[in-house]
Amino acid sequence: MTEQHSAGVRRSLRIAGVGAATVTVFGLGAGGAANADAFVSLPDGQKVGAGVTISRTGEHAIVSPSLAANGAGRTVWVSGNAIAEVSVTPEGTVGPSNGASGGVGTNNSSTHGVSQLNTGYIVGCQVSIADNAISAGVSGGINLSGGSLGGSIGLKLGPGEVEFVQINYKDIRKPGTYSVEYQDAEIEIQGCAGYAQARAYTVVEIIGDHYSKTTLYGQPFSIG
Repeated sequence: MTEQHSAGVRRSLRIAGVGAATVTVFGLGAGGAANADAFVSLPDGQKVGAGVTISRTGEHAIVSPSLAANGAGRTVWVSGNAIAEVSVTPEGTVGPSNGASGGVGTNNSSTHGVSQLNTGYIVGCQVSIADNAISAGVSGGINLSGGSLGGSIGLKLGPGEVEFVQINYKDIRKPGTYSVEYQDAEIEIQGCAGYAQARAYTVVEIIGDHYSKTTLYGQPFSIG
């Protein structure tokens, strides 16, 4: 945990359940629980697809009241490591992105001439982003917000809105092991007066005659 997140008097409360994330609340002085950071430890995951095994390890989040100090915002710092073990892929040549026009689609992946690993977070305001919601197509037509490793990403979300936020990606030019590791990437949410959720996603697209797309979702967690 960085010094920024651990400053002040720390009081911890652990909440654990079967299959649930572990949450530690850090009180930051006289403000009490209303001004507390919550450290969320999230489970590892793995998904096997055609020609690829995707893993996510070391994922955790730190949820804070918004830096703008209003009731409709909050900030989350996310960390983790997304790994793709690719056994088969053509080399390909990087070209223009052929994703959906206007940056709208079901996630921020695009074949653009080579296979690719990309990872990020689905963020929703007053919307469940559990497995059944995703499989039912609730997240179709979602706006995409680009991000960069370790950078700050700002979102404005109203009730019922969901966005995919890309943290980073890596092109896959030949078989091998590829990873995207991120530490305290900041996502700031404004405009969401109700409850909010987030969950990680990692997508690997393999180009060629036997095209495949494999997605590993993380466990949903509350961001206040």
